[in-house]
Amino acid sequence: MSDDGELDLNSLNDEDLVLQVHDDLYDGLKEEVETAVNILLGRGWAPYRVLTEALVEGMRIVGIDFRDGILFVPEVLLAANSMKAGMFILRPLLIATGAPRLGKMVIGTVKGDIHDIGKNLVGMMMEGAGFEVIDLGINNSVEKYLAAIEEHQPDILGMSALLTTTMPYMKVVIDTLKEKGMRDDYVVMVGGAPLNEEFAKAIGADAYCRDAAVAVETAKAFMARKHNQLAKG
Repeated sequence: MSDDGELDLNSLNDEDLVLQVHDDLYDGLKEEVETAVNILLGRGWAPYRVLTEALVEGMRIVGIDFRDGILFVPEVLLAANSMKAGMFILRPLLIATGAPRLGKMVIGTVKGDIHDIGKNLVGMMMEGAGFEVIDLGINNSVEKYLAAIEEHQPDILGMSALLTTTMPYMKVVIDTLKEKGMRDDYVVMVGGAPLNEEFAKAIGADAYCRDAAVAVETAKAFMARKHNQLAKG
């Protein structure tokens, strides 16, 4: 290995470089990921190919080890931040080429709640899986959710709460969607430490996601179902 990591990356063939990106993502090495993304683009790779083969596949491996308890939140946040750095380079190119996205998600922590680590992780992992994510931040009223839904027309609405006192607000949002006849237009996913499957069912959500890895798997399953229905229709 030379002192200059960039030279090492340049000397790898495409296949080894992609595997190196997976390793660097796993280890949360942001600058190495940025360098590799630029090298692949420089070698004529389409932005969408870099996204799927290097970043999305790398984050899929991270997601599996997170689900299986091999990696923990701090490491996954580092990996997700490295992925974001790669995405920062790719996003304008993807938009310019009209690359397909898996789907669109609006996500936010509910009114009265200012916890956001879990929500941020879900947003990052969803982006890493190829979704477009609009993050509303914390303390979101039903009006904020509705405005975002109207503006962005997402496939999925994600709500997060970490306090038992703010959990019931999720039902307020879902009930409002029902009143407006919009509930069936969106997949509603909820998550947060105090929640469980029963609570999600009781408030009328489509899914409870215990962590970011599950959220990604759930979102992909819903989108696959939606595409199948559209194909049949």
